[in-house]
Amino acid sequence: MTMMARDNECIADDLLERAEEIARFIFGSAAKRRRVYHLAAHSELPLFRLGDVICGRRSTLLAWIAEQEKTSVGLK
Repeated sequence: MTMMARDNECIADDLLERAEEIARFIFGSAAKRRRVYHLAAHSELPLFRLGDVICGRRSTLLAWIAEQEKTSVGLK
């Protein structure tokens, strides 16, 4: 397997397609897809579009969530 093919498999494994899949990853339920749309419109949730499909990367979302945790430590 070439390096390029190996990199593509990693990207495919990391890619979340559609709000339902992103909601399942973040909130544990595809039913919370509207929350994903809301966050995409009103926050800096790191999502992007491939054509008409909203997408995100697991690794990027986990890093973003970790950063949010760091900056909100004093919100108790």
